[in-house]
Amino acid sequence: MGFKKAATKRAAPPQLDEPKLLDYALKSLSVKAQTERELRTRLKRRAESAAAIDAVVAKLREYGYVDDARFAEGYASARLESRGHGKQRVMRDLRARSVDANKAEKAVAKVFEGTDEVALIEQYLARKFRGKVLPEYLAEPKNLAAAFRRLRYAGFSSAASIQALRRHSEQADELEGTEAGDHEEE
Repeated sequence: MGFKKAATKRAAPPQLDEPKLLDYALKSLSVKAQTERELRTRLKRRAESAAAIDAVVAKLREYGYVDDARFAEGYASARLESRGHGKQRVMRDLRARSVDANKAEKAVAKVFEGTDEVALIEQYLARKFRGKVLPEYLAEPKNLAAAFRRLRYAGFSSAASIQALRRHSEQADELEGTEAGDHEEE
């Protein structure tokens, strides 16, 4: 016997007036930090009017709950401390989250100030290749190239990546002319 599944169609969420939209925005921000643009996108699905969104965002900005500069600094700090990402990766991620380029640059510069990129790369390599003897592993050209690409994707500069890899492989200097090394600022 063949039962056909009834197509389940979600009902559109109820449209919220300004006070309810403010409550919704506060709940949303309590779950996850968001940029102003991300919050506006979320509110568009629930707002009765564009004016209500503008009013709610203005109140949240006034209260200090929506601040892209503070968001960018916190985001950059978390990426540096928990994931050990490089500046370029953090900038790329902030741009993807619609943070203003100037605010993102200032936040990343402040967070990464005084950070030794080569030391950060060494920590990243130790974490990502734990259990491997790096000089032996990186002696294979394909593994060396893969490690270099991984470092570039993680946001580290070509020069610092090559400098760190040079400690483990004499062939690291050959990476300078590779295609992956030509994308300094992605």
